[in-house]
Amino acid sequence: MSTIIFSSPIFGPIQSRRLGVSLGVNLLPGDGKYCSFDCIYCECGFNKDHKTKSSLPTREEVKTALESTLQKMKNESSALDVITFAGNGEPTIHPHFADIIDDTLKLRDTYFPYAKVSVLSNAVHIGKPNVFEALQKVDNNILKLDTVDEDYIRWVDRPVARYSLPQTIELLKAFKGNCIIQTMFMKGEFMGKDVNNTTNSYVLPWIKVLKDIAPKQVMIYTIDRETPGQGLEKATPEELNHIRDLLVKEGLNVSVSY
Repeated sequence: MSTIIFSSPIFGPIQSRRLGVSLGVNLLPGDGKYCSFDCIYCECGFNKDHKTKSSLPTREEVKTALESTLQKMKNESSALDVITFAGNGEPTIHPHFADIIDDTLKLRDTYFPYAKVSVLSNAVHIGKPNVFEALQKVDNNILKLDTVDEDYIRWVDRPVARYSLPQTIELLKAFKGNCIIQTMFMKGEFMGKDVNNTTNSYVLPWIKVLKDIAPKQVMIYTIDRETPGQGLEKATPEELNHIRDLLVKEGLNVSVSY
């Protein structure tokens, strides 16, 4: 089983299938995984298999490394579409996440003013006022909602922090449309239990909640790399297209990554 552990605090740039040329900011250690979810499909593997031994990068370390990389890219006339907070777990865990976002926006404006700033988050920590406010500032506030079935989330996304689906949905609504919802669709089974969330029994209630959240975009995607959970399968293009068509019919803006 192969996994991907990213360098810290900066990695890439890489070609993202959803965001374009992306320079990664990893606010987690570079020697393992640190996340408030333990998703069975995570490309970084299971939390227990990749425990970190080093500390989180400091705010100053992130700022220095990011500025050095942006300066080098600018001098080399490199392309850059987006600066993306992702990496080895959940970026909003970092205690100085909000300050680092402010630093990043200033550096972006200095070196690549047309690049976007994106955050990929599992939405577990959006109830923290400083996290919520920081996410309001970025161009692409991309928040996970794989389903509106809490049992499914606890089986597949496996939150290791305190988690309430109803509370999360209310907090997502509080962004008043200034968010992007990302949803992983897949099939197969995990430990003998079906994990297919492409069926109408999962999709239709999810769409109903999305209409209440009213995000500016919905990103639907499927497995792209090897997963730590065995027995998982990609959703087919036909299944993703069907879900896309249902979203479009409800007036929602959607992108699909196959």
